Parts: sequence; structure tokens; C-alpha cells
Amino acid sequence: MKEKHKEEKKKDNQRINDENQSVDESLDTAATVSDNETVTSEPSMEEKMTALEDKYLRLVAEFDNYRKRTVRERIEFLALANEELLAGILPVLDDMERAAQAMQRTDDIAAMREGVLLIQDKLIKYLENRGLKMFDATGKELNTDEHEAVTKIPAPSDEQKGKVVDVIQHGYTLNGKVIRYAKVVVGE
Repeated sequence: MKEKHKEEKKKDNQRINDENQSVDESLDTAATVSDNETVTSEPSMEEKMTALEDKYLRLVAEFDNYRKRTVRERIEFLALANEELLAGILPVLDDMERAAQAMQRTDDIAAMREGVLLIQDKLIKYLENRGLKMFDATGKELNTDEHEAVTKIPAPSDEQKGKVVDVIQHGYTLNGKVIRYAKVVVGE
């Protein structure tokens, strides 16, 4: 796809250069040589205006084509990015399916719990490799850039006043940017 884009861009640049050269040639003074005699005449204002108008229209059309192409490429890129993410999650989905089947055949709760925790760890590691990180807020000062205070309760001790006492829902960052705030209970 990159090679196709580079090739299209190269063709577009060549076409623009050719057009600019032909317009420049038409704007140059006309020189004719007949019998070793040089006659120069200057193009009229109408010819200059026509040439400039043509050049302007071509540039507008080229820009419009460029804009449409970049929009199309951006849409394709986003579709492919989602495809890669979802393809990476498919093995975890397969493990969940196997765990559901195993739950129907066994009564060993400890083994099932261990299997589900392994699947959870696999999913967490995959997402962490893609830049997703869960942050723990318990015991930290309330930070409105990371936390959303759901409620306040009396602090169990003086040192827990203004700090997070309980986490209702964990917060997550993606490559350092908070994508979900942690829902927390604050001691007062």
C-alpha cells in the first residue's frame, strides 16, 4: 500500500511539474527565428490571464484529489489498525470458549478459577504490550486528572483524609493518556 501511495504521489508530482513547465513556456516571450532574424513579441494580458487561470484550476483540482486520497488512506489505516487489535484478541476468545466448555464437564472449582485467571493474565499482557495500563489508586491523594470521586465516607484514620479509600472501577491509560478515570471512594 505504501508503494502504491508513493507511486501515485510521484506521478502527481511529475504531472504538476510538466504542467508548470508548459505554463511557464507559454508565459515566456515568444521568440521566432526566421532567416537568422529574431523577432520577439510579448504575450497579451488575456493570454497571461488564461494561462494563470488554467494553472490555478489545475492546482485546485490536484489539491482536491490529494485531500480525497488522504481521507481514503486514513479510513483504510484505521480499519487495518482495528483488524490487528481484534486478531490479537482472538486467541483469548478461543481460551474463553474452551474454559466455558470445561466448566460444563468438571466440578473442580479451583482448577476452573486457575484457568480463568490464566486467561485474564493473557489478555492483560496482550493489552499491556499495546500500551494499555491499569493504574491503582488505593491510598493515593485524590487527583482529578486520574480519579473520579463517586462518594465520600468518613476516613478510618486521620492520615486517610483526602485520600482514596476504595476503588470501585479501575482507571486505564493508553500510552500515558488517561482513557478511563478510576471511580473511587474518598475519605473525609
